[in-house]
Amino acid sequence: MKKFLIFFVIVIIIVSIVAIRYSSYKVEHDTIMKENAEFEQYKDKEIYGLDLATIINKVMDKNIKNEVPKDDKGMFTENDTNSIKMEVYMTDNEQTYRAETFYNNGIEQFMEYYRDIKFKCSKIEYHEKTNKIKYLYFEQIPISS
Repeated sequence: MKKFLIFFVIVIIIVSIVAIRYSSYKVEHDTIMKENAEFEQYKDKEIYGLDLATIINKVMDKNIKNEVPKDDKGMFTENDTNSIKMEVYMTDNEQTYRAETFYNNGIEQFMEYYRDIKFKCSKIEYHEKTNKIKYLYFEQIPISS
């Protein structure tokens, strides 16, 4: 009887540990999916510059919150867990800019010039370790004549 009781207690402990780990994994997975959905909703959709400015602010806030370090030029450095790099291709001058460029030069100025211009998110990449968004690429949609 004593051996059965010990065996039963061990089984209960093992089942409890597995349940707690699964629950923890599920919560973390749901959190990542929710965070990714904030940006995935823009994939292959046309948005205005005003919305792009909001996305730039979100990317900057996430990098700051995640304590992603910056290089000597003020650009966030990529890591393999939670950094987000965002680039915007401007057809005006055929150059690609990092989100930090617009943010550091004043997002208000960006909104003033590009609020009514359309952009499209054409690429999203994910961190291999965490499956969190790692890279966003937006392109300015040329104005048709």
